[in-house]
Amino acid sequence: MKTKNLSATRLNSSSIYLKVNSILKKYKKNNSFVVGVSGGPDSLALTTITNELAKKNKYKIFFAMVDHGLRKNSAKEATQVKKLLKKQKINLIILKNRLKIINNIQKKAREIRYKLLENFCKKKGAKSLIVAHHQDDQVETFLIRLSRGSGVEGLSSMQEMTILNNGTRLIRPFLDFKKIDLTNIAKRKFGKIFKDPSNKNKRFLRTNIRELKKNLVKNGLKIEKIMRSIKNIASTKQAIDFYVSESIKKVVSFERKITVINFKKFKSQPREIKFRIINSVVKKRSNSYYPPRSKKVFNLIEGFQTNRIKKCTLGGCIFERKKTYLHVSKEL
Repeated sequence: MKTKNLSATRLNSSSIYLKVNSILKKYKKNNSFVVGVSGGPDSLALTTITNELAKKNKYKIFFAMVDHGLRKNSAKEATQVKKLLKKQKINLIILKNRLKIINNIQKKAREIRYKLLENFCKKKGAKSLIVAHHQDDQVETFLIRLSRGSGVEGLSSMQEMTILNNGTRLIRPFLDFKKIDLTNIAKRKFGKIFKDPSNKNKRFLRTNIRELKKNLVKNGLKIEKIMRSIKNIASTKQAIDFYVSESIKKVVSFERKITVINFKKFKSQPREIKFRIINSVVKKRSNSYYPPRSKKVFNLIEGFQTNRIKKCTLGGCIFERKKTYLHVSKEL
């Protein structure tokens, strides 16, 4: 029995290694990458695989971890991860968050993490940031967005590569692989793994969704079927993206300090396209990676279309109706 399990682990390790290798080759233009490390088994697996690929292909890879300072022992935990990687001759840079996070903790911590990592990429001249999001994360994200009533944009979940606000590529090479396979790699290489205590905090929606997913699987839910749905929705999103891009050219004018939306042309667009146009404008004007919640976007659209509102804020932007145009500027 033990031999059988070990063979399966080796097979998974080999296929994961080959997949990561093929993905990095696609984005190796300047041979320089930053790997976002959290200390969890998935990020430790990413660390060892990318470190081996760096040696083999002569890539320049920097490893960085963000200490949010949210827990009393966070600095100590980051130092423990640094020491663990040092044993494998991997140098980990710890980036410290200096901002206080009081509410909406997970969302703000995520935004700060990406901001610090983006700045680190720029400092090191790296065009790509690699993170360890995996299949379990993908399914949890799908269920979270499903619970919020998300449309095609949200339910398509995470993509292999997306562009962050400053032009940095965000690469996710593990989306087809399960956490258990990544954990096996991390344990075999490092002998130990770290667990984030916040993963068991019931205050966070993702924690509760994770428990829900376990119960659904026990009762017959097939993860492979959800993954198929995610990929089908992602394919639909690609078609919509093309239409949105063409609509933005006709409806939106991006100027230095404001973005102007031709509201007469905007109103004639289908509901989903209007939603996506507003999301695109907010993300570009506010430099935010994550768009606002769909309910807030649709409330804004309905408010302007019915003349119920003339001015409002959304996602760090100020929207103001001026005759037949919507003026959008960054909130100060």
